[in-house]
Amino acid sequence: MIGVKQALTMDDAVLLTGLSKSTLYKMVCQKKIPYYKSQGGKFTYFEKESLNNWMLSVRVATAEETDQTAATYLVTGKMGRTAL
Repeated sequence: MIGVKQALTMDDAVLLTGLSKSTLYKMVCQKKIPYYKSQGGKFTYFEKESLNNWMLSVRVATAEETDQTAATYLVTGKMGRTAL
């Protein structure tokens, strides 16, 4: 049951992220995803919170937010950040 686990196996991470096992293995090898190795290095584990943070790390602004940023720039001449 993934809901209560904090340390996830590769199979758990597949279910949580929706990525294939081969994609996760590739990302681990390229160090593009946060992970842990067991003592001896045989098993790969993932911290549930780290995976959630990783999945939500690149937020894409809505069209409305982009329009507001553009309008602010036109008025002030400065790039401002929209309140998220």
